[in-house]
Amino acid sequence: MRMRRPVLVLLLFLLFILEGTVLPWLIPDAWEMRIIPNLVFVVILFVTVYHHRHTALILGLSFGMLHDVVFYGRILGAHSFAMGLSAYLIGLIFQIPRAPLPLMMTAVLLGSLLEDSILFAIYNVFNLSQEPYNWALLHHMLPTMLIHFAAGLLLYVPLRRQLELLKKETIDEEAA
Repeated sequence: MRMRRPVLVLLLFLLFILEGTVLPWLIPDAWEMRIIPNLVFVVILFVTVYHHRHTALILGLSFGMLHDVVFYGRILGAHSFAMGLSAYLIGLIFQIPRAPLPLMMTAVLLGSLLEDSILFAIYNVFNLSQEPYNWALLHHMLPTMLIHFAAGLLLYVPLRRQLELLKKETIDEEAA
């Protein structure tokens, strides 16, 4: 009966593979270094709002570490920490079981900004970034937030349905 959890993890792995294989071909060359689509993180934000923030924390830590190992080798754990912490904090702010579309898109935008800001802070602490925050916000964070917003709009209906079924399944298991 617990079929939805493996499907969620499989979906996250599929999106992770798409991020590294198909999406770089779709992004124009001029925007390649400015836009970093993180579809896995968008789905994790859906998990934190519609399912549970602790599940999103674990998914953020594990898939963030996978991002660190595969895509970004500068500092292991930076993306893991940023994805996990931002998903957990967004889950603390947005504790609404049936969040409507505008609220969910606000969570996606704030989560994206929070994750990128945490990464910016980590990179500044270790002197890996020389740009000021306002430059990074304008040239990297805002374009990435727009891509995350568009991905959130596309994924809203199917993900919401599946996560509400997962939450109902979890509640039924706890009651039994």
